[in-house]
Amino acid sequence: MMETLNLALFAVEAIAYFALMVTLLHFRHRLGLGVFLTALGVMHFMETYLAAVFYIALPFGDVSPGSSVFFSGKLMMILMLYLQEDAATVRQPIYGLFLGNLLTVGIAWVLQLHLPLQVSPNHTPDVDFLQEMGWLMIWGTALLYVDSLGIILLYEKLGDFFRRRVVLRFLISGFVLLTFDQIGFFAALNYFLGVPIAAFWAGWKAKMLAVCLYAAMFAIYEYRIRRGGVAVSARSISDVFGDLTFRERYNDLLERTGRDMLTGVYDRTRMELEAPLMLREALRQGLSATILIIDADHFKDVNDGYGHLQGDEVLKAIAARLGTTLRSSDRVFRFGGEEFVAVCPGTDHEEGLLLAERLRWTIATSVKTPDDRPVTVSIGVATADEDGVDFTAVLTAADGRLYAAKKSGRNCVVGRSGVVKLG
Repeated sequence: MMETLNLALFAVEAIAYFALMVTLLHFRHRLGLGVFLTALGVMHFMETYLAAVFYIALPFGDVSPGSSVFFSGKLMMILMLYLQEDAATVRQPIYGLFLGNLLTVGIAWVLQLHLPLQVSPNHTPDVDFLQEMGWLMIWGTALLYVDSLGIILLYEKLGDFFRRRVVLRFLISGFVLLTFDQIGFFAALNYFLGVPIAAFWAGWKAKMLAVCLYAAMFAIYEYRIRRGGVAVSARSISDVFGDLTFRERYNDLLERTGRDMLTGVYDRTRMELEAPLMLREALRQGLSATILIIDADHFKDVNDGYGHLQGDEVLKAIAARLGTTLRSSDRVFRFGGEEFVAVCPGTDHEEGLLLAERLRWTIATSVKTPDDRPVTVSIGVATADEDGVDFTAVLTAADGRLYAAKKSGRNCVVGRSGVVKLG
């Protein structure tokens, strides 16, 4: 009965830890990344202390929540941090933990030179234990550094086999690296504190159970919250006043640079900077990314027949339709002349074809010349990683399909399998 209750509490602890940490990570742009990193760091001493002295009985053996729940959760949260940020950001908390633990050992060594007074009869300072804890934390942080690099590298390598199955990659990476960590950390526990071998197997089983719980919650977060979006509350008064700060004005200026003066969409220079990053980020997360090249049909006739000012109005109308039809996560760039490029992360090829057809139909039915003739567009569609893994390769594939759309009579969409819709 007690073992079953402990198992239920074990699961509650894992879920509560993950829910709190993923909330801090999800809202890091509002709260600041430092809040997440600090919460991650302050748990380190408790994890190590519990792993050393606090064990509970579960149906498969005696385990420590410090190692099985909290350390396992920390490693999986570091992987999530990498997925949301980058490897350089991940290294920062690990360096901080390592230096802090070195300082703990150094202070404990100095404190041993003192002759402390016992001002409270029921509390005797145990500096030896503090120093043991310091060495354990240094060893644990060194393992954490290796674990963090390993779990990131393994996650990326698994992308060669399971590119779109991010949850499976998350699960396998956790299984492998926490098995490695269990071997390494148990060696230190056995050496410093004499923890028996039976605790190794029970701890390993508990870590595998924790990874399964974390992977299930990661799946919920990935597919229901992060990709689906969450409701954003109304901005607070402090946020409104924040609009007046230098940083807000600087970010606003940065956002407005790289814009095409005529249409208001981003220009080709901005595309060459941002589009490759958008594709790489999508592929790193196991997602597709689709590129559309949109070209106005017979645009020279518009300029010749109605003048360049009317031609400019047509381009602005096309850009406006692109902006209202595409998602907020997509980016539109003016490629040159009457051509536009749309980069759509998280969009596979079939979805890209449907989106392109919707764009084609919207423009054909709503954009007119001065004498009320419809303006049409031809669209080429290509998708990473099927058509390439870098922006240049995918853009080249989309450009070739745009040329095929022009040869097919214009006012149509061409994808990997050919013409999707004839006007």
